[in-house]
Amino acid sequence: MPEGPVAPTPNISPTEMEGYVARFHNLRGSEEAFVDSRLPGARRFKINLIGMGVVERAGLPELRPNIPLPALGFNLGMIQCDPGNGASLHSHTTEEVFMPLVGPWAVTWLNEAGEQEIILQPFDCIHVPVGVYRGFRYVGEGRGTLLTLIGGPDAGKVAWEPSVLARAAAQGVSRNAAGEVEGLTDGGQNA
Repeated sequence: MPEGPVAPTPNISPTEMEGYVARFHNLRGSEEAFVDSRLPGARRFKINLIGMGVVERAGLPELRPNIPLPALGFNLGMIQCDPGNGASLHSHTTEEVFMPLVGPWAVTWLNEAGEQEIILQPFDCIHVPVGVYRGFRYVGEGRGTLLTLIGGPDAGKVAWEPSVLARAAAQGVSRNAAGEVEGLTDGGQNA
């Protein structure tokens, strides 16, 4: 049994609580949240549920969190994409967890032997350690959905495997000193 004073329970009405719900059919996001967004095999729709995660276009209205609560220790989001698409190799200074919700997903990472891969089925879960170059790709049919959880509250910025930045630069896309993407003009609202 906890000791000490008990914090008062907030008196939240059902109407107020509805303001903290993200209804799947109303979710907003963008296909152009990252420097690799236009690279072959990296087309994906990023949805921020709670917190901003590691998006590189923080000023894009479509990427504002769908639930307006502050992220105090984590960032929760989803990725949706078509077969063969996902994220290029990158790393974070925080933890990252993936859980497929729709379809199988390949999670890739680099080690001294080269690029490795493991296939996750719906509701499998993987925790990728801090600093490991990782990526993911939808390997199912139709459109897949991946739940993402990133440590926080400040998830930092993505550290891309150097060849990713070079390929993006060849397409006129780069990041400025603040880590924000430059060279993308469309908000990419269409999933």
